[in-house]
Amino acid sequence: MEQPTERQRLVRRLDEDERIETFDCGDADLDDFIINEAPMYRDALLAVTYVMEQDGIPIAYFSLANDRVSIQDFDTNTEFNRFRRQRFVNEKRIRSYPAVKVGRFAVSASVRGEGIGSMLLDFIKAYFIIDNKTGCRFITVDAYRSAIPFYEKNGFLPLLADDDDATTRLMFFDLADYKRQLREDNHSLQ
Repeated sequence: MEQPTERQRLVRRLDEDERIETFDCGDADLDDFIINEAPMYRDALLAVTYVMEQDGIPIAYFSLANDRVSIQDFDTNTEFNRFRRQRFVNEKRIRSYPAVKVGRFAVSASVRGEGIGSMLLDFIKAYFIIDNKTGCRFITVDAYRSAIPFYEKNGFLPLLADDDDATTRLMFFDLADYKRQLREDNHSLQ
């Protein structure tokens, strides 16, 4: 009797001339991005899109762009200084800190509930920790209101006090926290 094979999942950068023909995450705007807009963002050097495939079929994607956490993101200098003191032991007095923005992030409706979204966020976190490619300290996202609990579950925090009128909320993840956690996990395994 044959054993069932485990499904192959692969995360890769979308090739330069590649186009995704169909994708359904249940949000027309997010579907449209991967089908029509991702190549334009890549060609304009604004964002790079990555896809997760399962058995050769796209089941999720995310796009990444350079960003920063800046004094302009805060309502007052005092709020920015409080943020800076909480995050930096040897307070680095600069007006912005390097970040990567998750611009678009979607999981196909066909695999929703399988933990793919959290798996991809862990991939992104590790991608910027391992061999520290860009000197990136934070991951940012303008989370849709409905997605805020998902990002909170994955360690993201709101950058500012809640804005009830906004359709999105600026959230961040501190990669230094993740790096510390990885070190602690490695020490406990030894």
